[in-house]
Amino acid sequence: MEPVNDAPPAVPAPGGDAVIATRGLSKRYRGGQLAVDGLDLTVPRGSVFGFLGPNGSGKTTTIRMLVGLIEPTFGVARVLGEQMPRAGRRVLPRVGALIEGPALYAFLSGRDNLARYDAADPTADPRTRSARVSAALDRVGLAAAAGKKARAYSLGMKQRLGLAAALLQPRELLVLDEPTNGLDPQGMREIRTLVRELAAEGTTVFLSSHLLDEIEQVCTHTAVMARGRLLTQGTVAELAGAARGRLVVTTPDTADAMRVLKEHGVSDLVVTDDRITGELHVAGPGGPLDLADLNAALVRADVRVRGFGTERASLEDAFVALTGEGFDVAG
Repeated sequence: MEPVNDAPPAVPAPGGDAVIATRGLSKRYRGGQLAVDGLDLTVPRGSVFGFLGPNGSGKTTTIRMLVGLIEPTFGVARVLGEQMPRAGRRVLPRVGALIEGPALYAFLSGRDNLARYDAADPTADPRTRSARVSAALDRVGLAAAAGKKARAYSLGMKQRLGLAAALLQPRELLVLDEPTNGLDPQGMREIRTLVRELAAEGTTVFLSSHLLDEIEQVCTHTAVMARGRLLTQGTVAELAGAARGRLVVTTPDTADAMRVLKEHGVSDLVVTDDRITGELHVAGPGGPLDLADLNAALVRADVRVRGFGTERASLEDAFVALTGEGFDVAG
């Protein structure tokens, strides 16, 4: 077993205009567990960046290293152009974060909890504290519950209060770990809207989520981790586009349609009543697969085609193709 203080060869420092950039970032816990293994991550300025991975993939460990809660075993992490955790005192006042749920004083009201958070910020002007707290509560929909003790808050309300704490000051970067945890559908929609507003105002948002639909709706870029390693990163459109689309044919003549589709290289065919779906490949046995030719082949075989088209691959399709597993809770 390697000692935890054994360092690998020197890793070049990440550069460019990325808000978050890591090179060879790794975390090995005592006992030998390698939670994050050689992570090279780039988060573009102005993006809404979704951080995805199955349970235990190393996402939360990565986030904790980025904000200086734990030190990497080796590798480099730069946030807002400065190395973490070394530059934490300069960087963290420009970063809002909600990680693994908010830490709250149960006996204090929501408003008083935020006042405590604000007072702990050395850059916060105490003369304008009350206005900042009120604005943050209003922005996350907690103005009416501001005087209620935190112990009486639901999980969703506590999550909103933690988000309000991250928004007390204007932030260049917002780091959110499962931001919609515990929220009802309306609350989730409101948080998605808020994230979009923050991005439009120039804040880069980095969020992890176990809700793939949420990532597709709100994120511009994404990265996928599994077993501590980065599998891919890029725009959401690029990642979904890398997964193969599916052909969908609606016909009462399913047996004949299946035969024709197989002859033309369509694989993994599934029949549900009069609907056939199959994996669409770039080329069939005779060369490039043209959808118009495929439709014509069905008609020539006297297949009655009631519907013909393709379904765009989803982010979930891409995720399963990359990891070989379904999606679980965040790790």
